[in-house]
Order: sequence, then C-alpha cells, then structure tokens
Amino acid sequence: MTDTEAVPVQESTEVITGETSRRRSLSLREAGREFIRHPSPWMLGATFAGAVAARVVVGDWQASDAWVPAIMLLAFPAYEWMIHVFILHWRPRKIGPIKIDSELASKHRAHHADPRDLPLIFIPWRTLIPVIGSTVAIALLAFPRPGLGLTYLVVASGVGVVYEWIHYLIHTDYRPVSKVYRAVWNNHRMHHYKNEHYWFTVTTSGTADRLFGTYPDPAKVPTSKTARSLHSAV
Repeated sequence: MTDTEAVPVQESTEVITGETSRRRSLSLREAGREFIRHPSPWMLGATFAGAVAARVVVGDWQASDAWVPAIMLLAFPAYEWMIHVFILHWRPRKIGPIKIDSELASKHRAHHADPRDLPLIFIPWRTLIPVIGSTVAIALLAFPRPGLGLTYLVVASGVGVVYEWIHYLIHTDYRPVSKVYRAVWNNHRMHHYKNEHYWFTVTTSGTADRLFGTYPDPAKVPTSKTARSLHSAV
C-alpha cells in the first residue's frame, strides 16, 4: 500500500482542513527559503551552532553525554503537550482590573484564528530571548560538569529548530510524502480544523496525546465551532 493510499489526500485536505481550494504545490526548497526569513529559526540555529562548537572545544565525553539526550528526547512529547495545553492555550484571567495573559498565549490565539498567517506560526522572538537565556543558564549552572550542560544545550536548541521547522511546514502548502510526516501533519491539522481540545502534540503523532487522553477517534469527535476563536467568551 502506498503512502497516498494509506491516508487519501482527499480526506486530508477536505475533511480535516477544509482548505482544498487554497492549497497549491510547494517544494521543500521553497518552504526552506521562506523558513529562514523569520527570526526564530536563526535565533535557535545560532544557539545550536554555538552549543555544538563549545561542546567540541570542551570535550570531556562521558557516558552521561548519551543518556541525557536519550531522556530529553523521550520526555519531549510530554513536555511539548504540557506547553501547548497549559501555556499556549492559557485562558486569560482578570484579577481586579489586571488581565493575566502572555505574549505566547495571545499570539497562539491569533494563530488559531488564522493558521496560514506565517509570522504567527513561529515562536515570538521577544519571548524566545528569555527562553534561550534561561536555557543557557540551566546548561551552565544546573549540571555537575560543563560538558554535560553543553550536551543539554545542544539537544535543547536542536529540538527547538526541529520543532519550528515541523510546525512551520505543517502550516504551509507542502504536501506530505512519508507515512510518518503524514501522520504528524494530520494530527496537528485536526487540532486546528477539527477540535482544539485534542491532538496537542506537534512533532509526533499519537505519543503524549495517547498518554494524556487527547487522542480520540476523529470520527467520534464533533467539529468544534471555537477552533478558530479560542476562549471566544473571554
């Protein structure tokens, strides 16, 4: 069975996204040219390159330099799920006259309102600055040796680049080819176009969502009227 036969394009574009008339053919090369025009890939990429260079210079390779990446990659789907649920889908609250909200949450609501708006797909650069700063601080201060901290920084920044690329690519007109990417593509687009209360992982499909009970049978889930207007009553 071919990839296209496994998950028909007709079902993916019309049933899940409802955007058949708006899609066009897009190559990975074209997608890549647009990707590097935005600040967050450069910020994360520079952090990754600097971390790799520093890790090579420091040396001191030990067994823990293998298990730290293994643990981080194993835990990432759950981490990604929690960030999506508790931070990106944060419902604004008021304490007296003060509104409690964040740039990440407000930008994410705008992203749901228009999933094809390219700048809204990326992590806001103003938010990314303290995120990168705190990640570097953890790498330098929270590990028993510099080499291990730099290993952590390499993996964390590398995962950040991969996350930005996959999330961006899902929202472009690039069509899935491999079975693995098609599953990831369908998973995230169902979150945007089917029901925003499910399918919270972005870089994987059926991992943390299965663990936390947000991976239902799509046929049994009603199409949400608020997927484009998160917390519309707020």
